[in-house]
Amino acid sequence: MQACDISELLTFDYAYGRPTASGILKQEAKDFRVDEVLGFEPSGDGQHRMLQIQKSNTNTEWVAKQLARYVDIKLRDVSYAGLKDRNAITTQWFSIDLAGKTEPDWSDFNCSEYQILASFSHNKKLRRGSLKGNRFEIVIKDLQGDRDELEQRLLKIQKYGVPNYFGPQRFGHSGDNLLQAWMMLQGEKKVKDRNRRGIYLSAARSLIFNQLLSQRVADGSWSQILTGEAVMLAGSSSYFIVTTDDATISQRLRDWDIHPSGPMWGRGELPSLDEARIREAMVCNRFADWLAPLELAGLKQDRRALRLQVSNFSWQWSEQQDLCLQFELVSGSYATSVIRELVLV
Repeated sequence: MQACDISELLTFDYAYGRPTASGILKQEAKDFRVDEVLGFEPSGDGQHRMLQIQKSNTNTEWVAKQLARYVDIKLRDVSYAGLKDRNAITTQWFSIDLAGKTEPDWSDFNCSEYQILASFSHNKKLRRGSLKGNRFEIVIKDLQGDRDELEQRLLKIQKYGVPNYFGPQRFGHSGDNLLQAWMMLQGEKKVKDRNRRGIYLSAARSLIFNQLLSQRVADGSWSQILTGEAVMLAGSSSYFIVTTDDATISQRLRDWDIHPSGPMWGRGELPSLDEARIREAMVCNRFADWLAPLELAGLKQDRRALRLQVSNFSWQWSEQQDLCLQFELVSGSYATSVIRELVLV
């Protein structure tokens, strides 16, 4: 696989047409703010310590390493729900397993790159993905383009949402995670590091999903339920199969209670039927060389919603004519999927 192949594989269709406007994203860290929405209250007791940390100009893994060193525990005893951008101001939760340890004085931990905002006892380890979602405040600067056209896009996103693509960060710089995944799956490279192996497997599965979603965007069915669709319940990994046109189903779709879905590849049969299955199989067959190795890696067939609701979506124009966005997304989704439908950055 060559760089040109990766570039082609990582080209996905736009729901509202390729944007005509351009702008600058993340000119400064303060232009991109993310706050995790935990979705539950810490229990108040237990051997784990939940820490809410605000960081900037540093990545999640590095902060985790500093926590492990400060408490004098192994890195595996520090956990977090998800990775957050380096070039941004982010607030996220970490959990520390303090079994057999005396809790340290956290006041000496803070520095210019990170600060502890809150600390609670909890009875469970914080698991990956165990969030309700994320709240974003994003400023796009130096906008070049038709403001009226941008306003129309904003209104469409507010009403109809966006395709639930995995963002470019899933695939690595210039798609390198995807290249490494291909080499690993084809037996050209051995990857012993468990975390790195997981990153590459995720990149491969995400590519197949994005390609299927792109096809559904191209034919206009990404926000529709086809015959035989595996329909996901909002906020859940559960799904059911729809085989007949039903007014109740259509209403639930409009109410954002259910979503059409696509496969995250692994062992097992596609659960979809009829028209939905035919479309999924057509895309998956294009990636036959990827599928069997993914199954052999022990991954199980899973599903992901094709569309993404952009909740509490609002925007303002600054005096400098910068576009200031505020919105919330469910856990596992990407702000870049929203931005890509607005402007080229």
